[in-house]
Amino acid sequence: MIDLDLSDQIAALRSTFADITSVVDVERLRRTIAELSEQAGAPDLWDDTEKAQKVTSALSHRQSELARITEIQNRLDDLDVLVEMAIEGDDVESAEEAKAELASLQKVLGDLEVQTLLDGEYDDRGAVVTIRSGAGGDDATDFAEMLMRMYLRWAERHKYPVKVLDTSFAEGAGIKSATFEVDAPYAFGTLSVEAGTHRLARISPFGSADKRQTSFAAVEVIPIMEEAQAVEIPENDIRVDVFRSSGPGGQSVNTTDSAVRITHIPTGIVVSMQNEKSQIQNRAVAMRVLQTRLLLLKREEEAAKKKELAGTITASWGDQMRSYFLYGQQLVKDLRTGHEVGNPATVFDGDLDGFIAAGIRWRKRDQDD
Repeated sequence: MIDLDLSDQIAALRSTFADITSVVDVERLRRTIAELSEQAGAPDLWDDTEKAQKVTSALSHRQSELARITEIQNRLDDLDVLVEMAIEGDDVESAEEAKAELASLQKVLGDLEVQTLLDGEYDDRGAVVTIRSGAGGDDATDFAEMLMRMYLRWAERHKYPVKVLDTSFAEGAGIKSATFEVDAPYAFGTLSVEAGTHRLARISPFGSADKRQTSFAAVEVIPIMEEAQAVEIPENDIRVDVFRSSGPGGQSVNTTDSAVRITHIPTGIVVSMQNEKSQIQNRAVAMRVLQTRLLLLKREEEAAKKKELAGTITASWGDQMRSYFLYGQQLVKDLRTGHEVGNPATVFDGDLDGFIAAGIRWRKRDQDD
């Protein structure tokens, strides 16, 4: 007779799942889906293309969230049946399948539990990610491109839709900067813990002295905002420049001046967009990103002022939040959480979930202290 007592582990999973569904509020989620479905079914929906896209996108996000909850519920029920069959039939193969499914569900529920910690005002929104190379010459621009690929691979692993909005290629290797959009539920809350300065230490492939080179890149993450929530920007406060889209090495990839660069004069914030086909489209996307950055800047200033008045100024994320070592000891280490991985290749290939989960838990503890 096989020994297959998984009752305690399954009970723990069901308890965790109950906590998660309580936080998610499945009934409210269903009501939201019903309301959005009614809006999406309106015959005049596509008279306003922008509104239609927002409604259909929101509906898709909520349906995906409910489908994930439903799938886990079904898998938990199926696991009970599988365990019962294995025991009654004294089936070793079914017993091993049950153990594997238990381990898989533990990981899935662990990931979903982390998502329930994302209760910030904008955490449930999609994200706009910008990567900029810092000090380190060709190594820094190469590192920026490595980080961009890392996040795109992470999104691909999760089947999240990604849209590259702008890429500024370096004259040598890599990129000076890049901006892309991850339009998936909780993408902002999830990726926001990746914001900060990343450091790479390796033997430079661009030098002949085989010397260790340290380079830096900055990651910025902002939420995709509804236009109604964005700040108003007077025309006199911005300067708009148009130029031709460029590819690697500065090569022109567009014969018209469709790319747009908007500079917010009072703050010096610059946003460039070149992914869309027309200048009008690029300007609209650039303005949306600029409005979001200004709104978040305003909120950060208000929060900093409150902390100053309360006398509780605390350290922020710091100048450096993660180090990537590609020489000697192969290691990627997060300096905030202590989470580390001894195989940088898997991290650069998009295996970031461990770092992200640790970062979300670290941030939640920091907020609660």
